Amino acid sequence: MKLEEGDIVVVTQKIVSKSEGRIIDLNQIAPSPFAVRIAKQTGRDPRHVEVILRESKRIVKMQDQHLIVETRHGFVCANGGVDKSNIEGEESVSILPVNPDESARRIRATIKRLSSVDVAVIISDTFGRPWRIGHVNVAIGVSGMKPIIDYRGLRDMFNHILTVTIMAVADEIASAAELVMNKSDRAPVAIVKGYPHGKAEGKGIELIRPAELDLFR
Repeated sequence: MKLEEGDIVVVTQKIVSKSEGRIIDLNQIAPSPFAVRIAKQTGRDPRHVEVILRESKRIVKMQDQHLIVETRHGFVCANGGVDKSNIEGEESVSILPVNPDESARRIRATIKRLSSVDVAVIISDTFGRPWRIGHVNVAIGVSGMKPIIDYRGLRDMFNHILTVTIMAVADEIASAAELVMNKSDRAPVAIVKGYPHGKAEGKGIELIRPAELDLFR
């Protein structure tokens, strides 16, 4: 498929982490006493828990085998984005890119250099959701587009003024792209065409709700 101006390239976090060397050999990890204690409570490999703790700012919730943390980026997700899926071998895990927005910017710049086409780039990852069954792909890194559309102050079809509606369009695009990439089809990139995002600078970090506005922290 030929890239065109205005396309959106969605790249999975896993392939970005692999390209950036963000793969951890668990045989090289010495778990702390705290990690060992959590591992006993959750039935996990203490080395895996240690990597999760190293990638986290705080533990949000721990129950049964679930470990929900806030990553150093500010993402609240299961296991701090530390994941074994689609990683070769039983003793390795992947961790999130150090700066997903910077990773997206570099990918976009490389595409433009090689193809002379200016596209937007989204780095996606799979998150669970409070109150909803099932996982969806969301945007953790963005370059070349605004990740949200703010409808506040506009009027709806019945002339009501919108006061709270902010749409996370980068998340919606990441989720749509997953429908063609699938989790195990070895398709780490999708090209989204036809969405009029316009050329604008934005970052995935804009999608993180500030703590003072988060009713559930």
